[in-house]
Amino acid sequence: MIAELEPVGLAELLATAALQTRVDRKYVLPLADVRTLLPRLDPRTRVLEIDGGRVFRYESVYFDTPDLRSFRLTAHRRRHRFKIRTRLYVESALCWLEVKTEGGRGGTVKNRLPYLPDDHATVAPGASFVTGVLGDCDATSFAPTLVTRYRRSTLLDPAGTARATIDTDLTWEDTDGRGLRLPHVAVVETKTGAGACPVDRLLWAHGHRPVSISKYATGLAALRPDLPSAPWRRTLRRHFKPV
Repeated sequence: MIAELEPVGLAELLATAALQTRVDRKYVLPLADVRTLLPRLDPRTRVLEIDGGRVFRYESVYFDTPDLRSFRLTAHRRRHRFKIRTRLYVESALCWLEVKTEGGRGGTVKNRLPYLPDDHATVAPGASFVTGVLGDCDATSFAPTLVTRYRRSTLLDPAGTARATIDTDLTWEDTDGRGLRLPHVAVVETKTGAGACPVDRLLWAHGHRPVSISKYATGLAALRPDLPSAPWRRTLRRHFKPV
């Protein structure tokens, strides 16, 4: 179905639905369900296309303190949660350093800095950027903690005001060499200014509801049973089953 949708270029996608401050809704569902639902999309939906490609490989390195401050703030639902990561777009070799923080009314604010791909495993070159976003913190205390890899397609709704991403071939690997692969699961995420978008309503109509999941925190909890996992316990039990 993705192959049949009209394309949208990256420049237009960012110009119409950049959504650096947004409301995210995340869904975890069997890959087979995604394939069943895609033909039901509004045919005016468009898909991101770059150089003829519509599915792109992503690699993210997440950084945390030795006591896992970022993880624990998320696990215990504390205020002022944040995540620090580099994101490498494999095909284009573009890289960003990103700091995600809480916005108003439960939204997410993403701050990003262009980054050299060779630096994707360290925050050192971007330490002043991290400090500028988070305020009083020691950016040198953040070290690589988890690597995620997946393939992503990005959809633009007919109104041009919301995006949805579909992530497949999901893998996680921590710094101790523990790994997890979920080839039969997809993570669908909608990114809107506020209200629901057509993809949300399609998923709801077929019995799928938003779940609590963080690629970083949920993945780390799956690999490290000693860590707190209460916010994601149901998601872990239902979907994070190694193959």
